[in-house]
Amino acid sequence: MVNTTAGVKCGGGGAALPLSTLNHVSLVCRSLSTSLTFYRDFLGFVSVRRPGSFDFDGAWLFNYGIGIHLLQAEAPESMPPKKKEINPKDNHISFTCESMEAVQRRLKEMGVRYVQRRVEEGGVYVDQIFFHDPDGFMIEICTCDKLPVVPLDAAAAHSIFDGRSPPPVACKRPVVKQPSATKLGSIAAAGCVGEVIVVDATNGAISAAAGAMS
Repeated sequence: MVNTTAGVKCGGGGAALPLSTLNHVSLVCRSLSTSLTFYRDFLGFVSVRRPGSFDFDGAWLFNYGIGIHLLQAEAPESMPPKKKEINPKDNHISFTCESMEAVQRRLKEMGVRYVQRRVEEGGVYVDQIFFHDPDGFMIEICTCDKLPVVPLDAAAAHSIFDGRSPPPVACKRPVVKQPSATKLGSIAAAGCVGEVIVVDATNGAISAAAGAMS
C-alpha cells in the first residue's frame, strides 16, 4: 500500500513517530552469495529464515541485536561503481567490539584494506576502523561506547532513557595515550583532532592521510 497523502513536515512541533527499536539495515548487492559470505563468515552474522512469499532473491541475517537484509540487484551491471576511497564521512553502519587489535589482525589476514582513525573528546580516546563490504558500503568498527550519551535537549533525555538516569560509559578500559605524530602522522598538525591511517592489508603498507573526518 502506498500512502499518497501530503508529506509530514518535520520540526513543526508535532509528535514523533511511536518507534521502538532499530530492526534491520537493508542492502542491495551485486552478488548475493558474495555478500552473504562476507556478512556471515567475516562479520559473524547468522542466516535466519525470510518470508517464503518473497518473489525476489535475498537473504536475512541477524546478530548483535540487529538484522541485515541482503537484496540481490536485478541489474548488477547498472549499479554505481564500487567506491575505492574509504571516507569516514560516507554513509556507514557501525559496530563496537571487544578488541580492536583482534579486528585489525583479522582484516590483515583477509587482505581487507581499511582506514584507521583516533579521535579525542574530553580526554577520552576513541578508536575507529573503516572498511568496505563487497559492494562498497562502508563498515565501521569502533570503541565509541567509551563516550557517554549526552542529550542536547534535557527534555529529550526522558524519551531516550525512559525516565531513568543516563547509562554509565560502557567501556571501562583504560585510556591509552595518543600515538606519536612521528609514528602515524598526526592530523592535529593540520588543525584537526585525531589521525587517519590508511592500511593496505594486502602488502602491509601504512600511510598517514590528513583531513577532518567524522
